[in-house]
Amino acid sequence: MRRKEKEITYPPHIEDIIKRSFVCRLAMSDGGQPYVVPLCYGYKDNTFYLHSAREGRKLNILSGNDRVCIELDNDCEIIKGDDACDWSMKYRCVIGFGRASFIEDDDAKRKALDIIMDHYSEGSHNYTEKKLKDTVIIKVDIERMTGKQSGY
Repeated sequence: MRRKEKEITYPPHIEDIIKRSFVCRLAMSDGGQPYVVPLCYGYKDNTFYLHSAREGRKLNILSGNDRVCIELDNDCEIIKGDDACDWSMKYRCVIGFGRASFIEDDDAKRKALDIIMDHYSEGSHNYTEKKLKDTVIIKVDIERMTGKQSGY
C-alpha cells in the first residue's frame, strides 16, 4: 500500500470492519472483463460465505475462474473542502483476495447459511429442503486481506 499511514494490518481491526459492514462486493474476472456484485455475507475463520440462486453470471464466471477479490466498507462520510481539490472522504475498508468454491453438502450449507444469517440477525434459523436445493453457497477462502482507513 502506497500510503502506509492509512493501512490497517491489525487483525482485530480488520475483523471489526467486516463485522460492522452490511454489503460484501465480490469481484471476479470474466475473460479479462471485471465483474462486481454486491452481496449479503457471513464471515468466520478467514472465510466469507455468500449465497446465490442456482443460475447466473457470477456462477458461470466462478465455474471457470475461482480467483476473486472482496471489498467491504463502512464509516463513510464526505469531507467538504473550500475548493474541489480539497474535498475528501472518511472511510474504513477491507480488501481480500482468495479462491471461491461451492458448498454442495446440505449440512455444510445449513452451517454456512447460519453464518450469513448470524451476521444480520440473532436467533436460530430454519431452511426448507426446497430452499437448500435452490440455493448455492459460495465459500471464499481468503489468502490475503488488508484494511485501509482515511480521515480517522
